[in-house]
Amino acid sequence: MHSGSCLCGAVSFRLLSEPKTVSNCHCRMCQNQHSAAFTTYSSVPRSDLEYLSGQELLTASVIRKFCSACRSNIEWSGSEKFPDWASITMASIDTNLKPKNIKDVHLESRVCWLQSS
Repeated sequence: MHSGSCLCGAVSFRLLSEPKTVSNCHCRMCQNQHSAAFTTYSSVPRSDLEYLSGQELLTASVIRKFCSACRSNIEWSGSEKFPDWASITMASIDTNLKPKNIKDVHLESRVCWLQSS
């Protein structure tokens, strides 16, 4: 089981199962939202995401949830294609989660200055 939190610690959560998928999203929305070249998400069934504290601090939109105290991005969900799944930002997971595979998605908007690994 893995747990995580936002920057200020007000929001905490745990994953009741291992993530099924881990992906680096290179879409423009993630780049702008996180001010980064890409964002890494781990995906679990929505029923396997349990908030332990601070759920009332989560500001929700159709797609993203973040802590309204520190503005840490926590959850991406609401996909019409995968309505029963939630994706958690890997950077918010506090325990040692080492995914076996990480896939890159939305490479059509990958920044030109990012080096391939």
